[in-house]
Amino acid sequence: MQWDIFCRVIDNFGDIGVCWRLANDLVERGQLVRIFVDDLTALRWMAPIASPQIEIVNWRDQETSSIEDLGVPGDVVIESFGCELPAAYLTQMQSCAAPTVAQRLWLNLEYLTAEDYAARCHKLPSPVMSGLCNGWTKYFFYPGFTAQTGGLLRELDLQDRQRRFDAALWLAQWGLQSTVAKPPPLRVSLFCYEPVALSALLEQLSQAQRPVELLVTAGRSATAVDACLRQLCPNGPVHTQNLIENWSFGNTENNSLLSILKLPYLSQIDFDHLLWSCDLNFVRGEDSLTRAIWANKPFVWQLYPQDDGAHYDKLDAFMAICQSTTDEARWFDVWNGRLKTVLPPLDSLLKSQISSHLAAHLLPQADLASQLISFAIEKTR
Repeated sequence: MQWDIFCRVIDNFGDIGVCWRLANDLVERGQLVRIFVDDLTALRWMAPIASPQIEIVNWRDQETSSIEDLGVPGDVVIESFGCELPAAYLTQMQSCAAPTVAQRLWLNLEYLTAEDYAARCHKLPSPVMSGLCNGWTKYFFYPGFTAQTGGLLRELDLQDRQRRFDAALWLAQWGLQSTVAKPPPLRVSLFCYEPVALSALLEQLSQAQRPVELLVTAGRSATAVDACLRQLCPNGPVHTQNLIENWSFGNTENNSLLSILKLPYLSQIDFDHLLWSCDLNFVRGEDSLTRAIWANKPFVWQLYPQDDGAHYDKLDAFMAICQSTTDEARWFDVWNGRLKTVLPPLDSLLKSQISSHLAAHLLPQADLASQLISFAIEKTR
């Protein structure tokens, strides 16, 4: 089947991240994919070696293209995360076939959530009552954490790639060498927005009982870390070697050093490698949450903050399926700004079993791509 996926790039690249992973996953399962995206910038670093089997269409060009240039719409058309299809494309859909579900499947791929409404609304029809394609039907498709939802993205070869991955080799390219020192360094990845508790985290990492290497992702994470470091250590790093900055926090009893490596923008493959290489991962948004679960390492998730606090309902629903301890729940609450209190002990987080519990619960379930294909086959017969 031919799949057309439409995506508008939001400021944090999460939407295009999900859509690009989905496009690759569908191709690996023998599907044909076109992805329509309104900003190609992120794909230059997210997917520097693009699959030749995925046709990338600049959505901005599509806004002014003649209908004849659009080609035949796909057998399955996906509006990702509530984006609306261009009028020219809708016109082409309407002119190519009668508005019958059996001829073309139109899906609205929704955001990932553990809230109850995901299961209630999954696969519900949404009739188009006016305008172009009046009389057609769209279907809601909800990723999720239960068998009653669309599942999570999980590539066919993911576990095999994890087994074959050489963390020492990957870390060496960033100047982080394997060591026989006792205790070994604690490696922490940081992919965040601007959490209020970031300064507290940096101070806590500097006071750990063993050396800490903090690997900071590019963009908002690195900017937030720089702002905190200017306040905590106005004199700058003690020294820098091979892009690794060593910082001394004067309020620590042992005057320990926190090593910080600021990474460039990573491809999706290298982002997985980052999570697999670290002992603890701080992630943000929905795509990185899924990757943190499959990495099977302790993690803390920061949700996209909303002014009305709606993200706390989403956090509560997620924590309810995690079987978290009191300290684990406090880490998530403080990191997401709901609790204005000190961070719990770092050791309690390093012992976290949330990812192991979720992975064991989710691996037996069908993944998102396979469920989409099954639904498409069912509806286009």
